[in-house]
Amino acid sequence: SKPPAEEKKQYLEPEFTKIRVVDFDLKELVVLPREIDLNEWLASNTTTFFNLINLQYSTISEFCTGDTCQAMTACNTIYYWYDERGKKTKCTAPQYVDFVMSLCQKLVTDEEIFPTKYGKEFPNSFESLVKKICRYLFHVLAHLYWAHFKETVALDLQGHLNTLYAHFIVFVREFNLVDPKETCIMDDLSEILCTPAPPPAPAPSAPR
Repeated sequence: SKPPAEEKKQYLEPEFTKIRVVDFDLKELVVLPREIDLNEWLASNTTTFFNLINLQYSTISEFCTGDTCQAMTACNTIYYWYDERGKKTKCTAPQYVDFVMSLCQKLVTDEEIFPTKYGKEFPNSFESLVKKICRYLFHVLAHLYWAHFKETVALDLQGHLNTLYAHFIVFVREFNLVDPKETCIMDDLSEILCTPAPPPAPAPSAPR
């Protein structure tokens, strides 16, 4: 049987999905600019998303505890952590998020992986590491919606969360960074948030 929360997802209600911080087409934001190297573009965007998602999580972190979130869940999925040796661990959501953020921090600040100096090459493993980071960041976003949307609304931050989520999904889709099988648990939300808003109707002309 599905958990009761599955029956009604508060974050899908129109009063919440219509709230965004920006209303322009996010697709334009993510397309690779002609004069920029693909890896440079992936690096700068991935670093930005890591920082923004970390910040968004920090706003509700006091509500995400080992008692309230005994597993890292989103929809009816439980995420397990795999350490560097591939050992699978079931951990609380705050532990899982801590693992994610520590790993991402370590990668994006490693000059050998995310070089910032001119002329320094990106490693061959760069794209697979970006995909790994994005997959983990998606888990954090999904958990925020699933377990902490009420607190996000109470803090009046749902517009920020919606905009961040839509921007992230449009970006990872543009560059095939996260397997659709991974993100499908949130497809209902992605469909609503990533569809560009229709252009506003022209204002009626003033009578002459």
